Amino acid sequence: MSHDQNFKNLILDYPRESVQFFSSPEAAQVDQSARIIPIREEQLKERLGDRFRELDVPLLVEWPDGRRDALLFVFEEETDPRRFSVHRLAHYCLDLAELLSTNRVVPVVIFLHPGAYPTQLTLGGDHQRYLEFRYLACPLSQTTARDYFDSPNLVARLNLPNMAYTPDDKIEVYAQAVRGLLELEPNPERRIKYLDFIDIYAQLDDHERVIYRQRYRREAEVMSGFAERFIQQGRQEGRQEEGAAVLLQLLTLKFGSPSDPVCELVHRADPDTLRRWSARVITAERLDEVFADGGRASGPGRGD
Repeated sequence: MSHDQNFKNLILDYPRESVQFFSSPEAAQVDQSARIIPIREEQLKERLGDRFRELDVPLLVEWPDGRRDALLFVFEEETDPRRFSVHRLAHYCLDLAELLSTNRVVPVVIFLHPGAYPTQLTLGGDHQRYLEFRYLACPLSQTTARDYFDSPNLVARLNLPNMAYTPDDKIEVYAQAVRGLLELEPNPERRIKYLDFIDIYAQLDDHERVIYRQRYRREAEVMSGFAERFIQQGRQEGRQEEGAAVLLQLLTLKFGSPSDPVCELVHRADPDTLRRWSARVITAERLDEVFADGGRASGPGRGD
């Protein structure tokens, strides 16, 4: 999955937290009374045609009591700042402003990697400027991770691996992101989904995972416990594919990256077997103990 799709999912799943973190200068008045509504893609496609940009995320903030006019936030994730086009963003924001009949638009660009980028667009002649366009920039790589270790904002905690930190802090950054996920997200499916988000951007190697499990045993055990319950739910609802994904994630956390034979074994297993194997991950000292009744898979795990 692409980075822009990852961030689109994040913003749609946590719109209020995204507004507060990525666009904090404009978020002060977006309190709990405000209603945040993603603009439907079907509406945008129909009205904007080829100009529609699928991976941008417009959020309309409304105050039901009418004390403030609605405010439109337009989020764009840009992995490589060199590819960012301020002309394209300005064009899109003008399209949305016309479509929704509003001048209250806040463009926000999330820059994932470091690099230079234009901060504004100015059009004019010899005598005056006729158009000035600016946007809110959120350069994650220039944001200090340690400042957000205890943040109550889940979007900030999930993005700790994308922020600035020293190499010595890498495992603690990962741990604080996982801890934030456990503390702030009660939904098991979301936990699994965004543990994957953290893993993608933290990129721990197998040795670092071993150190993490040693230092943060409680978090690893809690993750194993709720994942086992999630697999049980998946069994009841016939969601074998999700159960396999959860078990592979648990194996990675405890033993390192699974080998191809182990992945194949897990994907072939039925839901009852997945549930049984998942429960064993909590107490197993060796990978073979997890699969004691499932046939021995060669090359059990690269982290052993």
